[in-house]
Amino acid sequence: MTTVRLNSADPVSIDTDALIVGFRSGQEGPQPVGDAEALDAAFGGKLATSLGAVAFSGKAGELAKLPTFGAIAAPLLVAVGLGDSYDAEGLRRAAGAAVRSLAGTARAALALPAGSPDEAEAVALGGLLGAYAFARYRTDEARKEPVSELTILSGQPDSVTERAGVLAESVALVRDLVNTPPSDLWPAKFAEIAEQTGGKAGLSVEVLDEKQLKDGGYGGLVGVGQGSARGPRLVRLSYRHPEAGKTLAFVGKGITFDSGGLSLKPSASMDWMKSDMGGAGAVLGALIGIARLGLPVNAVGYLCLAENLPSGTAQRPSDVIHSYSGKTVEVLDTDAEGRLVLMDGIARAAEDDPDVIIDVATLTGAQIVALGWRTAGVMSNDDALRELVVETAGAEGEGAWGMPLPEELRKGLDSPIADIANLQPERWGSMLAAGIFLKEFVPGGVRWAHIDMAGPAFNKGEPYGYTSKGGTGAITRTLIGLAERHASI
Repeated sequence: MTTVRLNSADPVSIDTDALIVGFRSGQEGPQPVGDAEALDAAFGGKLATSLGAVAFSGKAGELAKLPTFGAIAAPLLVAVGLGDSYDAEGLRRAAGAAVRSLAGTARAALALPAGSPDEAEAVALGGLLGAYAFARYRTDEARKEPVSELTILSGQPDSVTERAGVLAESVALVRDLVNTPPSDLWPAKFAEIAEQTGGKAGLSVEVLDEKQLKDGGYGGLVGVGQGSARGPRLVRLSYRHPEAGKTLAFVGKGITFDSGGLSLKPSASMDWMKSDMGGAGAVLGALIGIARLGLPVNAVGYLCLAENLPSGTAQRPSDVIHSYSGKTVEVLDTDAEGRLVLMDGIARAAEDDPDVIIDVATLTGAQIVALGWRTAGVMSNDDALRELVVETAGAEGEGAWGMPLPEELRKGLDSPIADIANLQPERWGSMLAAGIFLKEFVPGGVRWAHIDMAGPAFNKGEPYGYTSKGGTGAITRTLIGLAERHASI
């Protein structure tokens, strides 16, 4: 596990294996930022010239490594670009990219702008997230370990990094869960992990197995999970604070593997479906983070866990299931299963009388078509809540965009034999139609928001900034940020 601390030492003389410094881009080449100016003097005023010689311009995320030849105490200097200007997210990404490039290096010091508490926290969080590695299944002895010790060069007190440490550990837990193969993470196993990690954080944890779900009328969870030999689970996590004035309910889609069921996915769309439990992972990580931070808010989380597989016992297209809310649903496509488990979770969460319900899900491929791999879609029955979620996500460095719930799309979900169908026949606007479906299960008067993060939950491309390949832990920080904002109301 990577540790982080603050130190006001001189970057020229600090004892470390690598020193990370920031540069802005400029017309006259890379320009040193903050402590980089003192370093430039140690290099005889030629640091920028040397970086220019290796085509380093200082654009955001750009990296260059130079041996120091004794000019400073650290044997290696890592220059990272901050672009023309930077904010907290720019600092997070710069720190993450630089630390990620130092796998195999034991210690690193970051001489990035950290003069304020917000800047110091941003550098710490970016560095910690960039140090993440998932090596559980690697047997290669030569693989490079992540940086184990980070020092942020700042005069701020160590306490400013406490939140960064909590957030980084919550995100790392979610990344680990998403990256774990489905052979090692099925619904009951996920529930067991939630009991262990949640209990350790001080959460109250309750788990319903397949028999209890059937007896309790959770038709969506039972229907989706009945094709697998490994039955579904519903996990309820609860955090209470004696000074809380608000209660938040988070509901997470937790399909530990999604084959599509009898409406089988093509193989090219299936190999990364271990990530289809990313919403439930984010809810678990957020509840643990909220508890560790001791926020004066009440929070409950529901993990809707099932494995969607085809078999002789799997639900069939044209089946009708009875949801926990009492409404009946005609299943037109078994690959539109996420909304079926969420409808039960949302209805159950409403019984906790929360001020807000927020569901999080890798719900539709249409989200990726509409918004790409890094921007989640946010829908809500309350405009102010939708904007709050989007604003909070932006402040935490997680891309999100507000989307509508057009009333005319509801007709496409009509069923001739049930209260509602789980899919509209046309593909157009299908991300929005999925949100409209979920809205049907939100009781009147309850403020609700839906976050579709199908793309942001899993990075299929190359690592960037503080984001590794594979599981990203997306929306975990947003949920914690929302709890912090409600705690201050």
